[in-house]
Amino acid sequence: MSSSVPGPVNSSRRGRRSSTMGGMPLNDMPWWRWRTQVRSALHMLSDPGFHRSVWLAGQEGYGDVTDAVYRLVEDTWLDNWSAERYVGAIFRDSAEAQLVDLAVLRVLRILHQVGPDAPFSAYQEHPGWPEAVHAAREAHVRLATADGDDPDAPPRSLDVLSILTRA
Repeated sequence: MSSSVPGPVNSSRRGRRSSTMGGMPLNDMPWWRWRTQVRSALHMLSDPGFHRSVWLAGQEGYGDVTDAVYRLVEDTWLDNWSAERYVGAIFRDSAEAQLVDLAVLRVLRILHQVGPDAPFSAYQEHPGWPEAVHAAREAHVRLATADGDDPDAPPRSLDVLSILTRA
C-alpha cells in the first residue's frame, strides 16, 4: 500500500551525484549498474538510425536485438516482474517504471513472435515494431534526461558499457 508520507531514509543506500563518467552518474542510484544496462538496451532499441547503421549493417561492437533484450531483462527480471519493484533502486519514480514496463512488454512480445535468433530485419518488419521503438524511446528519453545525459547522443558500444559498469 502506498503512503503519501515518506518513510525513513536509508542513507547507506542513497547515492550521490558526485562522480560521472561520460556524463552518466556513477553512483546516483543504488543499483546504477543495472540502470546502466537497462538504459543501454532502451537506447539501442529506441534509435532507428542506430538500427540502420549498426544492426542492419551488421556493425560489430554493439551486439544485436537479442543482446539488447537480454541486457534489458537479464539482472532485473523485467520479463517476470514490474519495474515498479525497483523504484528507488534502479528507477527514480513510478513514471520511469511505467515507461520501462511498457517498452519491455512491447519488445518481448515481438521477440517471442519473431524468435531470438531472427535477423534484425524480421523485427523491423513486424507490425508492432514501430510501437515498441516508440515505447523504448519514451523510456530512454525519460531515464537519460533524469541522469543528465543527452538522449540523442549515439548509443555506446558494448566495450564502453563494460567500462562504465566495471567500477
